[in-house]
Amino acid sequence: MVTVEWMSQEILKVVPHAIVEASDLHGTGDHFHVRVISESYEGVMPLQRQKPILNHFKEFISNNTVHALDLKCMTPKQAEGSSQTAFDPHGQEDEFYGVHIRRPRKE
Repeated sequence: MVTVEWMSQEILKVVPHAIVEASDLHGTGDHFHVRVISESYEGVMPLQRQKPILNHFKEFISNNTVHALDLKCMTPKQAEGSSQTAFDPHGQEDEFYGVHIRRPRKE
């Protein structure tokens, strides 16, 4: 089973000087929320911040070691203004984690 410590160490391989805050959303070692806080993200678009991390985790996702990885990659200034960033699409009904939004198709 994957641990939050392992997840943090793997993230630090990609973003060495980051602050990594990992949480196991279900306690099952396969659904994670990870906040990655780094000054190196200044001026970098959100997808470009996540892409190197997602590429690193491709093998772990494809072999089902990690089922869900919710990444929030932010600058220190952005992190100051946001405390609760976790999103769990499989959250409990009595807890609010977020919503899936399906936009109507344009014809």
